[in-house]
Amino acid sequence: MQSKVFLITGASTGIGEATAKRAIKAGFRVVLAARSTDKLELLQSELGHQRAFAVTCDVASWQSQQEMVEQTLKHFGRIDVVFANAGFSKGSTFYGGEDKPEEWKEMVMVNVFGAATTARLTLPELVKNSGHLLITGSVVGRVTSIRNLYSATKWAVTGMAQAIRNEMVGTGIRVTLVEPGIVDTPFWDNLQKPDSAKELQPDDIARAVMFAVGQPPHVDVNDILIRPTGQLH
Repeated sequence: MQSKVFLITGASTGIGEATAKRAIKAGFRVVLAARSTDKLELLQSELGHQRAFAVTCDVASWQSQQEMVEQTLKHFGRIDVVFANAGFSKGSTFYGGEDKPEEWKEMVMVNVFGAATTARLTLPELVKNSGHLLITGSVVGRVTSIRNLYSATKWAVTGMAQAIRNEMVGTGIRVTLVEPGIVDTPFWDNLQKPDSAKELQPDDIARAVMFAVGQPPHVDVNDILIRPTGQLH
């Protein structure tokens, strides 16, 4: 039987890229989905065209995600693991400073609508293979320690993962919410990092993802909350 297929959104950098590399090493065929075509193609070349397939996708678009799923099935024929990882923060606050409604809208569409759409469009394929859905949440989807809308979007993702898990009972589907703390990724380009903690590396999260994926079918790792040593919130 051909190796299983692992689809990753937000795969061009950071946690998504690191997870793709780990998944390839674990024997998966990997679908790399993100908005940055150039970065995806470089990563695909690095990982090998036979095992990695790049798909340009804007997760904020239902149609773009439909095309992602269609291209995946046409290329690899199946989907076994999905990592809804795409997300970002622009750091817009609720009070003070400039109004940024378009920035808010984009963040909600990517972080919340995008993750929900990934789940909706891939779960029918995952059910066929008793697959695994993973979603990137955040520490701030559990403890609100930053003062902006990003935290609220990640609280939404926390609820989303729980709702999906409840709905998929009896289907053989596993659902894992991955909640990283401070990770050294481009995410922080628009935010001030706390000074009190070291940083995790993207590969630290990728190893946690692969731990959950690598469990026997009867073991469902529901939540992975992972902070760097010394991070308070």
